[in-house]
Order: sequence, then structure tokens, then C-alpha cells
Amino acid sequence: MITPSKRAELRKIAQSLEPVMQVGKDGLSINVINTADQALYARELIKITVLESCESTVREVADELGKRCGADVVQVIGRKIVLYKPNLDKKNRGKK
Repeated sequence: MITPSKRAELRKIAQSLEPVMQVGKDGLSINVINTADQALYARELIKITVLESCESTVREVADELGKRCGADVVQVIGRKIVLYKPNLDKKNRGKK
């Protein structure tokens, strides 16, 4: 769980991000979940677009994707989702 101040900071950073993937009519397939998880591992903060052809609502996609990837939903605006998952490997690399 992230604090409100951290959420505000992440929302500010996410404004300039381009979406890294799209969720389409197939919804949350295994490939979508794996791709999102890999992107979160590499970037920590990602933006995703949910296409109108997706049968689930944007909020449902955000909540399910966050749960499956172990990420926090930072923001849902329109058809865009912002997810955050801290990468502990990056933070601990220099501490050995």
C-alpha cells in the first residue's frame, strides 16, 4: 500500500509516460499479465490503455491486473491505468 503523498508523486511522474501496452477484446489473458509483470519489473511505474473493445470495465481491469501482478493501482483516468510495483532488486543491488 502506498501513502497519499507517494501516490501524488507517482501521478505527477506518470503524466509524461506513454502507455507500454493495451488491453483489448481478449481482456486479461496470461500474456497480458506476464507482459505487465515484466514491464513493472523493468520500470516500476507503467501506464496501460484499455481499449473500448474490452468487455470488462477499466476499473475491473485495473484491480485484477494489480492483484495478479502484486502492484498498486496509482490512478485510473478515462481508459488509462497507472500501476506501481517497487523493484526491490534494484534498490538492494548496491547494499551488498
